[in-house]
Amino acid sequence: FMLGLVSLNAQRISEQFKAHWFDGFAEISSYSIDQSRYGEIREGNAVLIYVTEDFLKKEQVKANQKSKTTVPVLKSNRTKKFLTGIYPYSIMTSSFSALKSPQTIVKNSASIQEWCGQTYMQLNNRDAFEITGHSYFEREGDESILLSKTWMEDELFNIIRIKPEALHIGIIQILPAFETLRLTHKDIKAYTAVARLEKKGQRTVFTLAYKDAARRLKIDFTTKFPHTIEKWEETHENGQVTSAVKMKRMQSAYWNQNSN
Repeated sequence: FMLGLVSLNAQRISEQFKAHWFDGFAEISSYSIDQSRYGEIREGNAVLIYVTEDFLKKEQVKANQKSKTTVPVLKSNRTKKFLTGIYPYSIMTSSFSALKSPQTIVKNSASIQEWCGQTYMQLNNRDAFEITGHSYFEREGDESILLSKTWMEDELFNIIRIKPEALHIGIIQILPAFETLRLTHKDIKAYTAVARLEKKGQRTVFTLAYKDAARRLKIDFTTKFPHTIEKWEETHENGQVTSAVKMKRMQSAYWNQNSN
């Protein structure tokens, strides 16, 4: 594995990839989760939705139709729902990864809603990483930040599905997941981490360990294509572990299934 940002376009998209991801359906996987929050483990559920779309890179939005100005992306929407005491949390992260670009991530956003209020973060990949944030917390409020381009934790879930051999291994600078930055109120910047990849027969485990925080992410996925994510877990600074285990996976054009 080479240092630096690895291009996913080192080889053309395979026919196998096209057959799976350009079939007019989305892939939907449900997970049972144990979520660490306020020093306790909360039971909940997560859904991971993958779909390919045509994306307008300049405007940074999904295109109404394919054209000369669009690029194909793999979009993942990762949702979580769980209760803390009597009030609910709802978290959603959306990651758009270009299939033909030196830098995979083209846009990333995350929102958290709970009874105390809501927070939102968005990253647009232009000349630099342009990040905007909004929060009901005084310290965070309304933010606008420019960062040098680097790896992002949120894009790992897409890189695994597109081309896991493009995962960077070793000591890296990486921007933590937006969900984590908001829940822990950490500074929005890249942190040093060590990334490892271990193949265990039919499964492969990617591990990301942050050096300046007692936090670790592990993603367990199938070694063979289409590299489905079977489970993941996050060890927090307090030693508690958030885990997600797959329950069911299906293909569906869910946007057409909107009647009662």
